[in-house]
Amino acid sequence: MNQVYLDLILHAILEQFQTEEEFCQTYLGVAKSDWEEWKAGNNPLSPEANQKIKNLFSDYEWMLSQKVLRQTFLFPEKRQTAVAEYREMKTIVAQKWIASGLAEVELIPYKNKNDEEQQDYIDLRVTIDYQTWGYSDILSFRLPARVQRQIESTQKKTALLDWVNENLTETYTSITE
Repeated sequence: MNQVYLDLILHAILEQFQTEEEFCQTYLGVAKSDWEEWKAGNNPLSPEANQKIKNLFSDYEWMLSQKVLRQTFLFPEKRQTAVAEYREMKTIVAQKWIASGLAEVELIPYKNKNDEEQQDYIDLRVTIDYQTWGYSDILSFRLPARVQRQIESTQKKTALLDWVNENLTETYTSITE
């Protein structure tokens, strides 16, 4: 198993689930031992499980992860910083989309509302909609819930866009390190 590929997947898992165990049990539907064997490169997962892993990423995020992975093959020195580079590129792309005026930004409460600890997070989603079903480009960021309180005081769309432009890099990088 390529370690950079695995690091990118584990990063996506830990952004969306509290633990790998929760991911295996509630999302992937495989035993933790099967998951560990897959991570070690000793056992394949079903095509359905592999598709679920890919679905941890939006189409655009998957493409970006593949670009980062390719960079680590071309420049082996980037292997140690691949996840950080992926996060940085996601942030740069989102800011460019917003600056272009094409993107919509929305705050989404964290998916797992049964877990109080997870309510401390929200998803910030940046989307470019091409007006054709299934072809939107989406970037998602897991951020502390305090961010929502910081920007809820104003209802203007431009305020949310301004906040993202000014604070996304600092906020996203600080919670995912």
